[in-house]
Amino acid sequence: MAKDYVSIRVSTLRGDQKIDFDAYLKIDEKWILYLRQGDSFEGTRLERLKTKKLKKMYISTEDEGRYRDYMQKNIEMAYDDKSGKDIKTRSEIIQGAQQNNAEEVFERPENAEAYVAAKDASAKYVDFLVKNNDAVKAIVSLPNLDQSIAHHGVTVSTLAVALAEQLKLFDAKQRQLLALGGLLHDFGHYDTPIKIARPMRDFSKEDLEIYKKHPVEGAQKVKDKNHMDLAVTTIIHQHEEKCDASGPLGYSEQQIDPMALVTSAANTVDRLMTYEGLGREQVVKHLMVQEMGKYPLEYIQTLGNILKSI
Repeated sequence: MAKDYVSIRVSTLRGDQKIDFDAYLKIDEKWILYLRQGDSFEGTRLERLKTKKLKKMYISTEDEGRYRDYMQKNIEMAYDDKSGKDIKTRSEIIQGAQQNNAEEVFERPENAEAYVAAKDASAKYVDFLVKNNDAVKAIVSLPNLDQSIAHHGVTVSTLAVALAEQLKLFDAKQRQLLALGGLLHDFGHYDTPIKIARPMRDFSKEDLEIYKKHPVEGAQKVKDKNHMDLAVTTIIHQHEEKCDASGPLGYSEQQIDPMALVTSAANTVDRLMTYEGLGREQVVKHLMVQEMGKYPLEYIQTLGNILKSI
């Protein structure tokens, strides 16, 4: 009897954890066994998949329960301060879980359950970042090998929460929504016709015009999703705005939502690192020269200090 298969996300897999299921690749409509039950993605196995920008693998429908147990066990361990695992390992697992949450919402924005799961996870994520001093460093240091917008969203969310924490901005509920908005801010880039993962200098005039529309298009995609919070859709809509009114909407500082402005600053930092290819020291210099006046000085200084600490 032929097997039925379902997809699983590469972002949820761990290199140091043995799997309880067989993992397959789909090549030319054929199912190729990549890793057997009881083996692990140790060494370069997982890195190779991410480098090839492979987002999904497959498992037999018979193994769905074991896969869910595998994910849940990893996440519970990562959030447990008494697990005995080092912060780097815990951060990698949590980063993967957050990336998975972003991908779920990007792919199924109409699904309220996926959104609520991402929202609930964002509250735990903020708590994890605030209570673990090295968590921000560990997560921001993780390379975005496939230059994924979901991975980018996790980094932006992390930097936004770190900035808010250091400057004592927003209450607990607002920080949860800030983390979620940062995670989902690039909704407009999902299914975009242009290649986002490249320096802005490589964009044609036509591509740049499409790029500038993504905040509005992202907000349009979710405006009828009643389960989504207004604060999150506002971040999606305004995350490219800057204090000098140079953003695509032309908003002045007084017109920009405070959480959207924090997200915008965090977004600028990770775009410079992930897509412009700048090192952290170069980003700090860029912030002090090129972004001066575009964000509040304390945002620039604080983000610079965060990068220097990594």
